[in-house]
Amino acid sequence: MRKVNNIFEPKASRILRGLLVTPGKAWSIRELADEVGVSVGYTHAVVASLLDYGYVVRNEAERLELVNPVELLDRWASYYQYMYENNFLEYYIMDNDIESVLDRLRKVESGYALTALAGAFLVSPYVRPRTVELYVEGDVEKVVGVLGLMPVEKDGNVRLVVPYDAGVFYGARVVDGLNVVSDVQLYVDLRNYPARGVEASMSLLEDIKKQWSGYLLEVSESVR
Repeated sequence: MRKVNNIFEPKASRILRGLLVTPGKAWSIRELADEVGVSVGYTHAVVASLLDYGYVVRNEAERLELVNPVELLDRWASYYQYMYENNFLEYYIMDNDIESVLDRLRKVESGYALTALAGAFLVSPYVRPRTVELYVEGDVEKVVGVLGLMPVEKDGNVRLVVPYDAGVFYGARVVDGLNVVSDVQLYVDLRNYPARGVEASMSLLEDIKKQWSGYLLEVSESVR
């Protein structure tokens, strides 16, 4: 049976997001492949590896179910290096407080998703960010124009992040009128992030565990 060498490579990470964003859902291989935009053959190989590692099981109906989601999420986050995997475009904006920057960003309807400390500021406030970071796709100049950004070589206070894979947008939602990556992606991005990123990620992880509490209890009882 074909397997993958690295369950955290870009295409494989799409499958992880599909499983982790909805941990209580049972999938067929084809449903999962279609959901995350990966071929059936490759999805089968990733799932075979996840079965070996004990992160996925087949239920009585032969559908795939995620187990040990916290362990899988934390292992992925420990492996992933947000600051090295992505391409960063540095900009400066005259506004000196995050609320003003976010208020401007509300005028941009699509093509972005906040992440890192700025994303955490909206969903699990722990650290007040000095830099606003957002994944972008499509017309980057639209975001630049609406925010009135000025390009700088380094140390900007706004970073437009060209993602290593479009899968980072999977599960993104609207929070207070702003697009934010899923909690799963946010945790992965923060785990090895500098400037108190680890602290923010731990706060977010507690929130994720609370969201998953019913599912985690169900899994725990099923393996007794």
